[in-house]
Amino acid sequence: MKPLIRAFFKTVRTVLGPFMLLKERLTQPRGVVREPAAQTTVNLQCQNLALYQFSTCPFCIKVRQEMHRLSLPIQQRDAQHNAANRSELLQGSGATRVPCLKITDAAGQSQWLTDSAAIIGYLRGRFAVA
Repeated sequence: MKPLIRAFFKTVRTVLGPFMLLKERLTQPRGVVREPAAQTTVNLQCQNLALYQFSTCPFCIKVRQEMHRLSLPIQQRDAQHNAANRSELLQGSGATRVPCLKITDAAGQSQWLTDSAAIIGYLRGRFAVA
């Protein structure tokens, strides 16, 4: 029974995935425009962030849309097709649940933030333009 269910969802992802990605591309919000110095500061801060995601996950799409809205160049790591990224996600967060934002502080300590609403709240709180 389990293989049948997996096959069903894989088929659904295969069929609907391209449409979801097209919709994401067509409905991409305009990014925030900051002063060049402010954007440079944001870009430097984003170097310590990494989003572990699946390309067609609706919750990941929601987070990517917010990243675009806030003009955040956060590195995106595919945890679906890349075994190394999936392994790092599992080791760091304890699960392969996406989206997951890895936040590395200046001391090199990492915090793993899961749940799209929590990630979006964090990004808005840290990078929103007043």
